Amino acid sequence: MTDPVAQLPSELDQLPDRDPEETAEWAASLDAVTKAAGPHRAAYLMRRSLQHAEGAGIALPKLLESDYVNTIPTSAEPEFDGDLEMESKITAWNRWNAAAMVTRGARYGVGGHIATFASAAWLYETGFNHFFRGKEGDGSGDQLYIQGHASPGIYARAFLDGRLSEQQLDNFRQESGGDGLPSYPHPRRLPWLWEFPTVSMGLGPLSAIYQARFNRYLTNRSIKDTSNSHVWAFLGDGEMDEPESTAALALAAREQLDNLTFVINCNLQRLDGPVRANFRVVQELEGAFRGAGWNVIKTLWGNAWDELFQLDTTGALIRRLREVPDAQFQTYATRDVAYIREHFFGAEPALAELAKLLSDAKIAECFYSSRGGHEARKVYAAYRAALEHKGAPTVILAQTVKGYTLGKGFESKNANHQMKKLSVDEFKGMRELLGLPIPDSAFEDGLVPYGHPGADSPEVRYLQERRAALDGPAPARRVHAVALPQPEERAFKALYKGSGKQEMATTMAFVRLVKDLMRDKETGRRWVPIVPDEARTFGMESLFPSAGIYSPLGQTYEPVDRDQLMYYKEAKDGQILNEGITEAGAMADFIAAASSYATHGETMIPFYIFYSMFGWQRTGDQMWQLADQLGKGFIVGATAGRTTLTGEGLQHADGHSHLIASTNPASLNYDPAFAFEIAVIVKDGLRRMYGPEAENVFYYLTVYNEPKQQPAMPEGVEDGIVKGLYRFKEGVPAEADAPRLQLLASGTAIHWALEAQELLAADWGVTADVWSATSWGELRRDALESDEALLRGEERVPYVTQALSGAPGPVLAVSDWMRAVPDSISQWVEQDWSSLGTDGFGLSDTRQGARRHFGVDAESVAVAALAQLARRGEIPASKVKEAREKYGM
Repeated sequence: MTDPVAQLPSELDQLPDRDPEETAEWAASLDAVTKAAGPHRAAYLMRRSLQHAEGAGIALPKLLESDYVNTIPTSAEPEFDGDLEMESKITAWNRWNAAAMVTRGARYGVGGHIATFASAAWLYETGFNHFFRGKEGDGSGDQLYIQGHASPGIYARAFLDGRLSEQQLDNFRQESGGDGLPSYPHPRRLPWLWEFPTVSMGLGPLSAIYQARFNRYLTNRSIKDTSNSHVWAFLGDGEMDEPESTAALALAAREQLDNLTFVINCNLQRLDGPVRANFRVVQELEGAFRGAGWNVIKTLWGNAWDELFQLDTTGALIRRLREVPDAQFQTYATRDVAYIREHFFGAEPALAELAKLLSDAKIAECFYSSRGGHEARKVYAAYRAALEHKGAPTVILAQTVKGYTLGKGFESKNANHQMKKLSVDEFKGMRELLGLPIPDSAFEDGLVPYGHPGADSPEVRYLQERRAALDGPAPARRVHAVALPQPEERAFKALYKGSGKQEMATTMAFVRLVKDLMRDKETGRRWVPIVPDEARTFGMESLFPSAGIYSPLGQTYEPVDRDQLMYYKEAKDGQILNEGITEAGAMADFIAAASSYATHGETMIPFYIFYSMFGWQRTGDQMWQLADQLGKGFIVGATAGRTTLTGEGLQHADGHSHLIASTNPASLNYDPAFAFEIAVIVKDGLRRMYGPEAENVFYYLTVYNEPKQQPAMPEGVEDGIVKGLYRFKEGVPAEADAPRLQLLASGTAIHWALEAQELLAADWGVTADVWSATSWGELRRDALESDEALLRGEERVPYVTQALSGAPGPVLAVSDWMRAVPDSISQWVEQDWSSLGTDGFGLSDTRQGARRHFGVDAESVAVAALAQLARRGEIPASKVKEAREKYGM
């Protein structure tokens, strides 16, 4: 026989074989088993050998896929620590009320999802009864990322527990009256219950990983011991298609986050139909997670399958389960037993013989209902194993039936995600299946009733006792004291003074300020610097040796630049989160730190600095997640603007992030021009976010990489800086009746405006006042609030109108952003308005070349100002043509 080992080249060919004869004997033995007992027996022996080797501590590559069976056999399940009959009653009530809530809401056309919780009920109930820790112990408890479409089931449990009223259930998806329930987990809408917004699919798993990682960060930095906190993320198998869902799996394994468990509800369906119609999503996910280094637990089959597996002496059943695609298994759950006998068991003679030993009732039980995710003991065993596993995160792949217990009209139907109600007859059938004491008379008004066994019933007492033993209700959000003392004034004063003759970019000014603030005795250790692998670009390398880069392993190597002053220092208690090339990961870090005041009762001050182009454009969904989660901190778009990042070109040229940011109500957006403005804004931001009357907002600052001399702060401008506008430099008229206008500029454009001010005065006798518009967004926000006040009968004039009131001449606004950004305030400016901006795509060029291309350089500003005056008849039109020729335009 030809040696099979020699047939195909492999990595083993590169390794020395100390005893080729022994190797040949092993191969011959395998050949003999294959010939005598078949290839399946040979494969079994090989896998047993690998399992034995792993148990003996022999280092071997892992197989990425196991058979389509439970990881934990029935014989190995731990003793169930609870009253299964009582928990079944509780689960039945919750199933009923979740379905009733959505069905009753259908009267108003508000919709809702029924089938998801129906499939996952035991996945949640087992956790609530036995595992999920509340916040009445150490204040942190466990962090629960609830699958968004399962929210009706969580509301139903809170109703049974007495935390929600029947009226609130009836206001599901009707929030405007003030006593409603949001569709999905939403901390901003129901802040005492929900901690994490999860329905933007893919962000939940990503955030859960970084939350578990941030918990370890807090522990390793001795800020809070979070070793008792566990992060549970409940996900759908369809949700795993989102790239964010699997983006950080390797991080979780690399950092050995055994404080993290993913529970993936594998009901084999997504929104429109099967997840992997022609394949097996469970096996695919097992390979992906196991390959990334996770511990994988498959909980697929209920106890009814035990008999089938015991009868499978040939391995035919295992082989058949391995080859049946998901869509076919979904079909089995909707067809009669005869169909299953023919199409499943009829695939090969050995299976047909096995089927003869099974009653129709047994086959129906196995294929219609007996799934691992529907049995408390199976789920309990999986959760217990997950918590006991050390050294790696765990994923539990639990198979369920979507729409389980809702009747044949719902179970496994492709359309069940869009089905919003059950009929009265379907509810009566569900009542019989669940064994609930709800009389027919309760349906007389045509509405399905809510069910409750009573506040002092055995079910409610059991539920509450279980939660008390687990440190209180869950999910729950608790807001702890946020207030931090204001840092010493010294750090801010350094920027108030300006840079003298030295040039300094505003990016560097911000980093210098934060570096000084991190030295503050009271609050310095609470700063969390976050950067996606370009710290040196932003001048942050000076923080490396002083603050250290966080790594749970510390530094296990000698860095190549160890002999330099600013060497690359990693440390277990490092303060900087340098995430590598992942803006999504950095944002997930930021969200965890920004909401730590609620999650852990520890107020942190994160600042996340990045190329501004790769913030709102790339991770805007996470910015909304941050707002939803009531996070606080400083997001810093560095190398900002369309024209300041010379040479990088279109993909790096950001002229629109402020426009996108303006759509987020929680984001306070600033475009400071000078270092002292940054100091004033950050100081006020610390007050607003972390002071005694802390607000649930975050700051977006844009800073530039263009070195400029930084002036000292003029007197009395702090209020204008915070509100968004102040006059920085008043023009000096050459003549009493000289034409005059107002130049408004933000960020680096202030320098073009100042130069244009000089050109207008020297070349054309025109006087211009230059205003620094530190925040177009805050000016607009204030104006909108003023408009709303007028609707209430209150007289209020917008700040921008007040600031410019009486200022002579027209207004010309200029920025390194598209014109829509400054134009957002134009309707509240009483003067004639015009603007310049960088609309269109970016390009590679020098700063001067790019600015001339977009028409925002000083000469272009001067020409635009003259054109505005000419339209008003204040100067001859010929002056505009003359200026264009003079400046080479």
